[in-house]
Amino acid sequence: MAMELSLAERQELLSLFAPLRVADISDGMDWLMLHDVGLVDRNIRPLARPMSFVGFAKPTRYVPTNRKIPTMTPEDYSAYVGTWYNEICPYPIADIIEPGDVICVDASDLDVGLLGSENVLRFINSGARGIVTNGGCRDTDEVIAQKCPVFSRYISRTMVQGRLEFCDLMKPINLGGVLVRPGDVVAGDGDGVIVVPLERAWDVAKYALAELARDKVNRRRLYEEGGLPVDDSVR
Repeated sequence: MAMELSLAERQELLSLFAPLRVADISDGMDWLMLHDVGLVDRNIRPLARPMSFVGFAKPTRYVPTNRKIPTMTPEDYSAYVGTWYNEICPYPIADIIEPGDVICVDASDLDVGLLGSENVLRFINSGARGIVTNGGCRDTDEVIAQKCPVFSRYISRTMVQGRLEFCDLMKPINLGGVLVRPGDVVAGDGDGVIVVPLERAWDVAKYALAELARDKVNRRRLYEEGGLPVDDSVR
């Protein structure tokens, strides 16, 4: 179900989901009889921990290419690479990012470095809260140093030419066995990634927040019994 949110509604949902862990959100889904709905394949993981995000899905899709790269000189290849990125495998998602978005990339489950330190940082600087892909990310030491929240199936090394081409933008995608539609709520942390259908998001947040509140009460009691200093996770 397509829904258009106002800026105020987007900010309200982001505020509701901000304190929630992926586990809490999964619990909230259970309360609505959405058991195991939205749980992205556990092999799509954060590049480092702690790493987390929550925001609204901006999906894009890339597919394997059958275009063969002709033999050429290294000098000619430099120009060819530019053509591939500009015409065959561009990143039009970069032009439509809004603050609070999560870039969701269906890269056909291929171990290809479609994401890297440069384009990931560009997405974050444009307002993206995080990036999640069933494909690969390269330059991962730099991505981690930049504190960019990226969740990927593969740590990759390659460029895209001869491997991937752009397919479509802002259409439903399959991400780790889960349907992701434009605007759905997507959250990730050390436990993995979950996708909440936008039309259920307010109710999911309600029950997830209730579970989180109960957890904080119980764990704070255990902190006190164990003589642990109180931290933000139990306040």
